[in-house]
Amino acid sequence: MKRKLIAYCRTLSRKGIALPLVVALAVGVLALTACRISYKFNGAALDYSVYKTIHVSEFPIRAALVYPPLQQTFENDLLDYINRNTRLRTTDGNSDLVLEGEITGYSLTPQAVTENALASQTRLTITVRVKYTDTKKEGNDIDQSFSAYRDFDSSLLLTDVQDDLCGQISEELVDLIFNATLGNW
Repeated sequence: MKRKLIAYCRTLSRKGIALPLVVALAVGVLALTACRISYKFNGAALDYSVYKTIHVSEFPIRAALVYPPLQQTFENDLLDYINRNTRLRTTDGNSDLVLEGEITGYSLTPQAVTENALASQTRLTITVRVKYTDTKKEGNDIDQSFSAYRDFDSSLLLTDVQDDLCGQISEELVDLIFNATLGNW
């Protein structure tokens, strides 16, 4: 290939085509033939000839402070994200991959204490423990906790911002869990 390219460049230069143009053409052709870019746009690093199904179990709330809608919000976000970003079929029984766990933390902590010794910000933190099992390949299993938080102004009542904050935190947790398990980053 290189010999053909060199011969072609010599032919072009004999015909009076400017040398910089010939060099630019040669570099471009070599770059295109020498480089190969490989990227998966589906967001997952899965071999779909091996992995076809996934089971996502319920994630019960085991935290000391309980916000009941959180479980359904998190489970729906997780299933939606998996369905949008993979070709895996969700099942209720035996599967190639299994995601299970529990919501282990739902806590409020004061942040940014002012000179009056009052908190001007409050942090809502949610922690989820995830057990990921790969039934096809040993060594890919994960048993890990993931946390995410959002701060809100302490002058607001938690009941006024709770749904929105839980939605934002849930999306972040799903992203973290997906990247650690199915995304294989």
